[in-house]
Amino acid sequence: MTQREEIPSGDRSGPGNPGRRRWLARTMGAVGAATAGWLAPGTVLASTPPEVPDWMKRLGFPVGDRPYGRPSDHEDQVVRRVIEGLTPSEHSMASFTPLGELHGTLTPNGLVFERHHGGVPDIPPDEHRLMVHGMVERSLTFTMEDLLRFPAVSRIHFLECAANSVTERAGPNRESVQFTHGMLSNCEWTGVPLKRVLEEAGVRTGAKWVLAEGADAAGMTRSLPLENALDDALVVYAQNGERLRPEQGYPLRLVVPGLEANLSVKWLRRLEVGDRPWMTREETAKYTDLMPDGRARQFSLLQEAKSVITHPSGGHVLEGRGFREIRGLAWSGAGRVKAVEVSTDGGRHWRQATLHEPILPRALTRFSLPWEWRGETAWLQSRVWDESGYLQPTREQLVGERGETSIYHYNAIQTWKVAATGEVTNERE
Repeated sequence: MTQREEIPSGDRSGPGNPGRRRWLARTMGAVGAATAGWLAPGTVLASTPPEVPDWMKRLGFPVGDRPYGRPSDHEDQVVRRVIEGLTPSEHSMASFTPLGELHGTLTPNGLVFERHHGGVPDIPPDEHRLMVHGMVERSLTFTMEDLLRFPAVSRIHFLECAANSVTERAGPNRESVQFTHGMLSNCEWTGVPLKRVLEEAGVRTGAKWVLAEGADAAGMTRSLPLENALDDALVVYAQNGERLRPEQGYPLRLVVPGLEANLSVKWLRRLEVGDRPWMTREETAKYTDLMPDGRARQFSLLQEAKSVITHPSGGHVLEGRGFREIRGLAWSGAGRVKAVEVSTDGGRHWRQATLHEPILPRALTRFSLPWEWRGETAWLQSRVWDESGYLQPTREQLVGERGETSIYHYNAIQTWKVAATGEVTNERE
């Protein structure tokens, strides 16, 4: 029987909320200045002005030295990484976003995860075309200049590979959140609503599906239900304020919020409207959920509600006892995150976490919870509810329903073990 300790209902408005201040004071056992409890052991309070450091005694880089800015050299460990041997070919491969080292919810363009099936093509934008045909009133071909003339929209959404976290289905496997959950990113996407593009061509009565095809060597093709195409799907040419990068689909891609990322076809070159799915390789041999009885769930496209603690997480080391903040991310393909709870004892007791704005539909939401670590072994977990009422399952619940043979849509609760030494690892009790 799990137990919950509720934070006052007004807490989500932020740290200035009176209810939150009372809760924090009670939780931290504050005496006098409550913030003193957050200082790390060994912190020296300043009594004299600090010495002038060397870097204040010389000029820095001149303006324009780095025409396209780059991160500090001191952050050179925060990069995408690949798992050697994960696939037979480096052209059909994935790289992983370093979720445990990021802050906020937006993923920098250079750290957005990759999943390619035939390498990254180099496409001159003035030569690229988007064709719309099939069950339409008139077939059309758009240049990039044509698409840039449409009224633009910008929205923030996550993309998650359907196989994200698959390594954890059989048990703890990867050492860090980068490799357990790193096929996940969250960006501001700018482009044209797919609905608007299809309206230009005129969708005929009886149409139910749209085939999206990419211009990569794999000729990636996926069937998309027309209702999703007419909902919030975007034909995108920019990401986080700049034009798409080649590995993210330059010069044009599809973004279908809330559904498995393989549907958000990169290097988009063709849209065909039809009355049935095309049963391409990517929706028959792949991207189907194999059930225990041997049958396969096809077009199980929704990325269901999921959360993960990113700090502390696997590979981190807690430096000294005391108060710190547990932080993480939650998301749902069905809409907005409604609530997140955190457990430090493997799910025996749960406490409501704070959700931080903005809380957007089909986008990553940041959550946090104050925690005092006294040097004991802890088992950190999080679970999320979305606005549809769906609750993130345990591994036992998920495997009990779908078995252990499917490699897609694994969204079970993740556990991180904090040892008495402060070392954080991917283990279960």
